[in-house]
Amino acid sequence: MSDTYYEFGTPAERWDRARFFFDAKEYLTAARILDGLVAEAPEQVAPRLLLARAYYHSARLGKAETELVAVLERDPVEHYARLMLGRTLERQGRHAEAAPHLRLAAAMSGDFPEER
Repeated sequence: MSDTYYEFGTPAERWDRARFFFDAKEYLTAARILDGLVAEAPEQVAPRLLLARAYYHSARLGKAETELVAVLERDPVEHYARLMLGRTLERQGRHAEAAPHLRLAAAMSGDFPEER
């Protein structure tokens, strides 16, 4: 794929551009920008989490799963990443694998099911 203008600039400019494209539901474009940011600073959680969300929304579920696992390795208490991983696994039909992540996300947010 050829480089385009939105893949150039400072990291802050590309971060803003990626969020703009994500908000505009241009998930593939956002992912292209974010992929470069994540490669430059793999330790940062925010770009990686937004990249996972872009992959999720563009139905690139395997890539979303990979990024979400990487986020959780760096920040195991990242509630939203845990929830997204559960939802990503569900969309892949892997309900048994999704269940513990969804339960943990619910517990982390204080969203306990009502007692029966």
